[in-house]
This record gives sequence, structure tokens and C-alpha cells, in this order.
Amino acid sequence: MGNTSTFIDVLLALILPPLGVFLKFGCQVEFWICLLLTICGYLPGMIYAIYVLVE
Repeated sequence: MGNTSTFIDVLLALILPPLGVFLKFGCQVEFWICLLLTICGYLPGMIYAIYVLVE
């Protein structure tokens, strides 16, 4: 079940990076970092989201 959950989180991170991070961590610091990176540029936000979710 954990692999399916990770796959769905990464898929959401590819579409909308802050959403994938929010579903795993809530409104913690990881979400705010991802949101800021996504606002600065989609690619940095996506890379950070995948890094945090796979970690």
C-alpha cells in the first residue's frame, strides 16, 4: 500500500507540486518551501516536491 501511495503523491507532485506535498505533510514547512519554489518557477517546485515525497 505504501508504494501506491507514494506513486499517487509523486503523480500529484508532477501536476501541481504543492498539492502533493500538502497531502503528505499538511501546512508544515515543507509545503511552504514547495509553494515558494513553485511560484518562483514550476521546475524547482516540482523537483523539490519529488525529492521530499520520495525521501
